[in-house]
Order: sequence, then C-alpha cells, then structure tokens
Amino acid sequence: MKTPEIKKILTDRASQADRLNEHIRITGWVRSTRHSKAGITFIEVNDGSSVSSIQVVAPKELVNYSEIEKITTGVSIKVSGILVESMGKGQDVEIQAKEVEILGAIEEPENYPIAKKRHTFEYLRGLPHLRIRTNTFGAIARIRSSVANKIHNYFFENGFHWVNTPIITSSDCEGAGELFKVSTLDHTQKKIAALDADYAEDFFGREAFLTVSGQLNAEAYCLAMSKVYTFGPTFRAENSNTSRHLAEFWMIEPEIAFADLEDNAALAEALLKAIIEHVLENCSEDLNFFTQQIDKALTGRLLGVLEKNFEKIPYTDAIEILKKSKGDFHFPVEWGLDLQSEHERFLTENYANGPVIVSDYPKDIKAFYMRLNDDGRTVSAMDVLVPGIGEIIGGSQREERLDILDSRIQSQRILSQLSWYRDLRKYGTVPHAGFGLGFERLISYITGMDNIRDCIPFPRTPGNAKI
Repeated sequence: MKTPEIKKILTDRASQADRLNEHIRITGWVRSTRHSKAGITFIEVNDGSSVSSIQVVAPKELVNYSEIEKITTGVSIKVSGILVESMGKGQDVEIQAKEVEILGAIEEPENYPIAKKRHTFEYLRGLPHLRIRTNTFGAIARIRSSVANKIHNYFFENGFHWVNTPIITSSDCEGAGELFKVSTLDHTQKKIAALDADYAEDFFGREAFLTVSGQLNAEAYCLAMSKVYTFGPTFRAENSNTSRHLAEFWMIEPEIAFADLEDNAALAEALLKAIIEHVLENCSEDLNFFTQQIDKALTGRLLGVLEKNFEKIPYTDAIEILKKSKGDFHFPVEWGLDLQSEHERFLTENYANGPVIVSDYPKDIKAFYMRLNDDGRTVSAMDVLVPGIGEIIGGSQREERLDILDSRIQSQRILSQLSWYRDLRKYGTVPHAGFGLGFERLISYITGMDNIRDCIPFPRTPGNAKI
C-alpha cells in the first residue's frame, strides 16, 4: 500500500473523492492530541508536506489504545485506516484509525523542547535541529525549496548555463578584506599567529579563503558561453550581529555577455517577478500562513510587485529626493555616501510605493570591477530595493576596458591576485553585466520574516556555529 502525502490528501479534491471510504496509510509526527470522555483520541498528524495536519480518530477498541492515550507531541506514528468525511469543523476529511503504530516515542515528554505551545523565534534559534518541526519553519523550508527550483528552471528556460564556482578561492572580489582564511598550517605556531606564515608550505601553496562571491569566476564562463549563473554558498567574516547579516549565505549570480546596465536591470526585474508569481501560484497555503501569522500586508505587497514596472532613479537623484523629504534619518544623506537601509526603505515605501532600481553610484563606494561612467565620478552600478527590506539585489555592468580596469585594480593593490581576470579583457573582451541576489534576503522578503537567521536552516553568525 502506497503512503500518500498528507498535503495531497487534504488539497486534491479529486484524490479525496477517489479515496473516500477506502483504506489508506499515512506516516508522520504528532502535532497534538485530545481525548474525549467517550473513549476516543483525536490525533493531529503532520508529515512535513503541508502546514496543515490531518486528524486521526483512534477509538478505544484499538488493541493498543492504552499506548495511544499516552502519545504526546512529537511522537512519530504510522496510521492505517479509512478516509472519511469529517464531522468536525476545520477539515473536510479525517482518518478513522484501524491501526496506530508508534514508531518513535518521546523520551521525557515533559522536557520535549518543541512543545505544543507557541515559542519565540529567539528561543527556536537555539534549537536549529528541532525548529523545523514547527509550522513556521516547515513553511519556510517548503518555500525555500520551491523558490530554488523556480530559479533553476527560470534560468534554464531562458538559455542560461549553471556554473559551479569554487568555494575556496585566492581572490577577494569585493576588496573588503572580510574573508575566512582556509589553511592547513598549524595555527598554534608562532609564525602563523604573528601573520608571517610561509604559505608556500600551505595546502594550496598560497593564501586561500572561503569565497565572498562566485562572480569573478562566473565572468570567465560568461565570456565564452554568453549567459551563465551561479547558485551556491558564500561567506563573509563580518562581525555583525544583526537581523540582516549572516556569515554563511547563498547567492544567485547571473552574468550576461553583450549586455549593459539596462539589460541587467531588466533581467533582475524579470527574475524577481517570475519568482514572486511562482510563489503566489504554487505556495499559496504557506504564503497564506505567513500573511495570517507574520505580516498581514504580505500577500498584497507581493502582488504589488507584479502590477507595475520598477521605478528607476539615478543615485544623484535619489540623494536629492532624500534631502528634500526632510526625513528624520539616523544616517546622513550626502552625495558620496552609501545609502543605508532607512534611506532605501524611504525610497520604496514613501516615494515610489514599490520596488526601485537605483543606478550610477559614486565610484569610490563601489567595487573595482564596475564600469566607469563617462563622467569619471560614477560607475554603472545598480541596487534593486524593495519595500520592507531595502536592497535585495546588487549588480553592475562590468568594466571590460583593460586600461581602466588596471587603474581601478592598482588603486586597490590587488593586481597580483587577478592576472587571470585581466586575461578576460585581453582576449576578446565584450560588454557584460551581472548581479547578486541574496537567497536568504529573498526568502525574508517573500515570507515577511524579520530576521534573516530564520530564513536558512542552520544560521552561521559571530559566536555561533552550533550544529
């Protein structure tokens, strides 16, 4: 006998009609139980396929009813019974149990960390291996999986090739120095502690780090295959203990050849809209859960993204808009300074009432690989800003002119690391562009979850590498 997903039993009306009054089997974990005076135990069972559970009705006539009465939240069970129309409220069908087998009991139920009661997200962050058993984190995991699948399908359907860029690298593409070092040298030795290690003796024969981005490697493939993307983990050794930062997170990074900043912005907008449309159509149950439990305006905000074109504002104009607003900003608003989250949210929530693409930033606050504009002061960079989050995508047209690239690289003293990157301009250079979309920040936007640590299964943050 096949074991159908609980989601299919609850949502597939045709399947319900076919299965009514038939013998079926389910497996899952107990979410709650209640006992009637008539000698019936009602068990809510969930298998992770849906935020909803199915009710199992276990009568006292079952041979192991004394054990069933002792079932508590978290116990895993296998149920065989008849699928019938439910007489109660809140569900269309339920299972009249003929057999309930306990597969995994809970040791010391009174100490079970994920009890029926509602827990704070802060409490659950201390239990990353168990929090997935709650409705919220189950819904996040399902949306995360569905969105990842959509991203791969979107790029495949639009002629992109997936490139697996290295996790270990010798290049710091951002030039920020916030890198995790990878080494097999004995760090207890004085020579490494004193920062005068001989890396020729190390595993790779040179300094190596966990990557902050797959972009530079992706550019190599882009300049041979035209349209590529990466989708993998990236790492930042930022000592930032905030709700917006992770030390390990996932990035989606497309690169397109024979393209400028306008093409890049069009791709970013199309990708975001495709993802949101997918979630609205295919993750409605989980999305409704987040709208009801986390953010009442969530579904409406996502629908709003689909309804109009993203507004485009040059950085210089954005600065003037912020100055004229006379908003009570904590951080100063001046040309040459980067936009902060509060500025980004003002532009999206108060000025445009929707997503905004800010372009042409001052070159001194952007990375060396961004194409210098004709004014010599700004670069062809863009940030896609969305309400509630701020920046969700950062990208640029890449500098394809070798002489200008060299001057930018030399100013940051990283020329020796990037001889291979220069080759991409020496041998058949073309205009090209790309961007980075933080996967966890995207999930935060889609679900309405405030803290990015709740949008990844096992968050890595300063002082926390548990599990």
